[in-house]
Amino acid sequence: MFRSKRSLASLLLVAGALTGRAHAEPPAAIVTPVMTKPLDDYPGKEALMIVVEYPPGAVDPVHRHNAHGFIYVLEGSIVMQVRGGKEVTLTKGQSFYEGPNDVHTVGHNASRTKPAKFLVLLLKDKGAPVLVPEK
Repeated sequence: MFRSKRSLASLLLVAGALTGRAHAEPPAAIVTPVMTKPLDDYPGKEALMIVVEYPPGAVDPVHRHNAHGFIYVLEGSIVMQVRGGKEVTLTKGQSFYEGPNDVHTVGHNASRTKPAKFLVLLLKDKGAPVLVPEK
């Protein structure tokens, strides 16, 4: 009847889309490490620099960094918010700060058609994870 599992899956996806039942996950952020540097003046601490790319429609899960986070938008437009703070839309050249106790409740590409890219500098405990999921 079907030549492959793939053709069956494609048919089911189309059928789901037509009935409004297909729920594709938003694209994930692409994280590229730039550098890590131990902070000798602050034993046990390090600086981590990463570039984050949001494909169109990308959305971050609710999370925290347990770090001081400095965000600088390189391309496109992003939406950011920490619990108790105001939601802001940032464009190229604008910045955002997250503290070690902040919960990042909103983080996504403001566009569904254009990518966004931003630089993140995290000042954190040596070896600590970059992101910790939060509810």
